[in-house]
Amino acid sequence: MSPAQRAAGRYRRLVSQPVEPPSTGWSFGDPDGWDPEDDLIGFGADLEPGTVLAAYRQGVFPMPLGRRRDPMAWWSPTHRGVLPLDRLVVSRSLRRSVRDFEIRVDTAFDEVFAGCADPRRDGSWIDNRIRTAYHRLHELGWVHSVEAWRDGRLEGGLYGVAIGGLFAGESMFHRARDASKVALVGLVDLLSDEHHEHRLVDVQWVTPHLGSLGVVEVAPAEYLS
Repeated sequence: MSPAQRAAGRYRRLVSQPVEPPSTGWSFGDPDGWDPEDDLIGFGADLEPGTVLAAYRQGVFPMPLGRRRDPMAWWSPTHRGVLPLDRLVVSRSLRRSVRDFEIRVDTAFDEVFAGCADPRRDGSWIDNRIRTAYHRLHELGWVHSVEAWRDGRLEGGLYGVAIGGLFAGESMFHRARDASKVALVGLVDLLSDEHHEHRLVDVQWVTPHLGSLGVVEVAPAEYLS
């Protein structure tokens, strides 16, 4: 199998038709009624697949705010960080690193998720509720891992939710220098074809690190459209 055929196979895996779960009936309200100064939409609901997908389709995502027994918090940033596929910044050193890794999709989802959820990481927020919810969505074909491998070892990766033209990146990790960045480059490459103008990578909030890679802020109305 040629490299082009392998790449095509990985892309088909990433965008393959997932299983639509039943609706749970939870509503996150009309975005026009959300507080334009607050990223936090509300608390509660559940993390059933139908609930989580309905949230993403309205630009909302779950992220715990406190302890395990606290209600789940739901967010929609007033300054949304997105990566237009044609804006990715690949430095000369990162371009060299890309050549050292192989990109795979969904071959080590559990290991990628564990790396992202490692409680020893600064700012770790992934609890068992999130772990269970996103594993279920992965089994249904909505959540995917993009992995950077070198010499048969997983060195970094990311995971996120793929809905239509949106890939909502949730978290990334690395064990080797540049490995998570290489996974992001791999994701953009997988999504970049003749339909790339109708696709978007969502990273939720802009950080200095993500800004250096080409992430920009967009207003809520623009993001939802």
